[in-house]
This record gives sequence, C-alpha cells and structure tokens, in this order.
Amino acid sequence: MNYASIIYVLGTLLMVTGCSMALPLVFSLYYNEGDFAALAISALVTLAVGLPLWRGFRKHHDLNLKDGFFIAVFGWIMISAVSALPFMIHGSIPSFTDAFFEMMSGYTTSGATILTDIEVVPKGLLFWRSETHLLGGMGFLTLTIIFLPHGMGGLRLFRAESSPGQVITKEKFLARNRDTMIWLWGIYLALNLAQTLLLCAGGMSLFESLCHAFGTVSTSGYSPKNLSIGHYNSAYFDWVIIVFMFLGGMTFMLFFHMLRGNWEAIRINTEFRWYVGFLLFFCGFTTWILLQNNTYDNFADALRYGTFQIMAILTTTGFTTADYELWPQAAQMFIFAACFIGACAGSTTSGIKVVHYVLIWKYMVASIKKIFFQPMSVISIRLNGRPVERIIVDLAICYFIVNMFLILAGGCFMVLVDEMDYVSGLSSVIASLMNIGPGFGTVGPAKNYAHISDMGKWFLAYMMLVGRLEIFSALVIFYPSFWKR
Repeated sequence: MNYASIIYVLGTLLMVTGCSMALPLVFSLYYNEGDFAALAISALVTLAVGLPLWRGFRKHHDLNLKDGFFIAVFGWIMISAVSALPFMIHGSIPSFTDAFFEMMSGYTTSGATILTDIEVVPKGLLFWRSETHLLGGMGFLTLTIIFLPHGMGGLRLFRAESSPGQVITKEKFLARNRDTMIWLWGIYLALNLAQTLLLCAGGMSLFESLCHAFGTVSTSGYSPKNLSIGHYNSAYFDWVIIVFMFLGGMTFMLFFHMLRGNWEAIRINTEFRWYVGFLLFFCGFTTWILLQNNTYDNFADALRYGTFQIMAILTTTGFTTADYELWPQAAQMFIFAACFIGACAGSTTSGIKVVHYVLIWKYMVASIKKIFFQPMSVISIRLNGRPVERIIVDLAICYFIVNMFLILAGGCFMVLVDEMDYVSGLSSVIASLMNIGPGFGTVGPAKNYAHISDMGKWFLAYMMLVGRLEIFSALVIFYPSFWKR
C-alpha cells in the first residue's frame, strides 16, 4: 500500500473535520451555553494533528483501490473519534464509547442516539451533532476528493465508499471525478438550503430548520428535539420533510439530468419507477390499515402519519412523528418490511437499495422462464433499457445474502452480549446495518440505545460503518490477503 499517500489523505480528512467545526462555534457564541471552549479546543487539536500530515506528505499522490478501501474504513473511524472530542471535553457525553457511537451514528446517517435528554445539550454541540449528517450524507470522502489534487485516485476513493448499485448503474456524468463531486455537493447543498427556507417560512427557528434539513436531505434522522418531528405536531412541517426525504432517496444523477433538461433519463430509469412503486404500495396499505383500525380519526391524519413513518423508514431517515409500536400489528409489519428496502443507489440513503431488488426480481423471472418455458433461450436482464452483465447480477444477489447473514449473526451476538429479547436484538442490528436509527422493542421510536453495553455499542457502531460503506469495503479488510503485498 502507498502509506505516504494514505497519510496525506487522512491528514486532509482531519483538516476538513477541524474546519467544519467553525459553524457550530458561531451558534455556540450566539446561544452562549458554555460549549464554545469544548468546540474550539477540539477544532484546534484536530487541525494541529491534521496540518503536519497534510503538509508533510502532500507530494505523494499515488493511490490504488486497496488504499481506497483502507482510507474508507479507517478514515471514517478516525473522524468519528476526533469528532467525539467536543462532547467529551464539555461533559455532555463523558464516555468515549458513547461519544464515538453518537458520532459514528451521525456520520453514517444512522440517527441512533444514546442521549436520553437531547434538549439539555448546548446548541453548539447539537449543531455539530447535526452537521455530521450534512458531512456524512453525501459521503465524507466525496467531500475530501474536492480538496485533493487532480488525478489523485479520486475514482478509487469514490468506489471504496459508494454503493454496489452505483457500479451496476455506472453513474458518472462528467469526465473528471472531481467535477462530478462538485456538482453532487452543489445539488446536495441546494436541497438543504431549499428545505431550510421552507421550514423557516413555517415558523421554525433557523437553528432548528438547519438541523432538520441536515437530517432530512442526508436521510439521517437527528433532531434537536426529544420527540423528533413529533414535537411540532404540524402537518406543514411533516409534508415538507416527507417531500425532502423522498428527494434525498432519489439517485442524484437524476437531479443533474433535470438541470440539463433531460427528462427522458427519469422516464427510462427503472430503479426510480420501482422506488415510487414501493412508496405508493407501502404508504397506501399503511394508511388504509390505520384508517380501518381507527388509529386516526380521518383520512388526512392517517395518510400524513402513515406516509411519514414509511418514508422515514424506507429512506433510512429515521425521523418519527408517532410511536408506531402503538399502531396495529399489520401497520408495524409494513414498517418492519420497509426496513429491508432502502431507496435508490446513488442517493444519500443506505439499506439494501431498490436496484438490487430490481435485479433479483428480474433474475428470478428470467430463471423461471428458462427452466419451465424456454429452456433453449438466452434471456437478457435489462436495466434502464440496457442489458446487465451476469457478474453484476451475481453481485446484487451476493449483496442481499451478505446483508441477511449479518442481520442473523448480529442478532445472535446482541442477544448473547446484552441479554435482550430476540426482537430487540435483531432490530438493533437491522436499524444499525441499514442506517435507520429507531427500530422495535428496546430500541423503538420512544426509546434509545443508552441501555446497551459498551461491547454492544462498539459492535453496532461497526455495523453502521459496514452499512454505510455498503458492506464489502468494511469487510474486505478482514481478509488476510488484503494485507499482503
């Protein structure tokens, strides 16, 4: 591996993290709640460590794919560790395990929290907590690529951090990867700004609007309120957030095509059609169940609450407006099923992703046709009107199987380590691996992860990283051959 180049990129990561603490310092000064020193010290320490690494190795620009995997895994761990410093120095989260868990949850857009009373935490720290969503939503390495020299293995870093679905769809709309990252971040920040303005127009404060926009477009879920979005009990806020959760779940390539006036790209996009179909199916049935069981008095409320929770779970956002564990069992089943889907590849969401279900379904249909009806035929699997290579289909099937294996093995681990019931054990792993946040049982929407043991928290934190890096990048480092020359 090219260790000098790796050190340079890690130094750049630290520099970006340290500079990112400037905005929380502004809110800390404005609200004056005693967290300025903790944020300032953390920023200076991070910059002091990162600057020598960045300057001392800035002439080393050689990166291969193995280096990209290493940076993707250990880079995310490193920035989560240094980002935990403000909470530990201030004392809001004195335990390093808890602070690391909170930051890993933030950067991986999981939204799982160990805080039992969020609203007592100073505003500057709460803003930093939400800003980790902004940085991690598009992928922290994609931001770092912008600051790296041209030609320094940006594509390899992007591949190490991106979804297998992006390999399948081959999403790349500009020749240079750095220019692609600038476009993606421009679209991403524009969506955050638009939602912030809409929330402010509804009467939400600028601080809370920014925090909720960061948690929505990145499909993450941190809120500065204990009751999440349910704190406001506002249909206007709910529908604004529903719209932007939907947009955050879209392939960002489609926004680029829309800006260029290429609406045909949306029409032929197979994954987008399935994404809309999944949402209509789950939202429609959940609304109908809530209405039939008189959970809500009228259709408007049933549609609002049912759509919000399905959208929040399916896009792995994790915001809540109601305790869905009090809903009818049938509605809970639909929410549980939505945990396994995820939105589109190339979006800010995590989860298994719609494109993998598309390919698995097409593969099943093609296999049945070949076995029972057309044994001599060669049936092609097509996506967006183009044939898909067999190795790509194998990748989608493998990705699904590995997810299921990790959920079952992880559930057994959590039940043994924390002696929790099997529903809570499985749900904690699903919510972490899929980067959803709230689950069922003792990690349900009205509860949190504070009661879990340190060993359990470290395991779930790594599951968050595995899910955010789409499994393969985070698991390949355990292969002995990875470390061989």
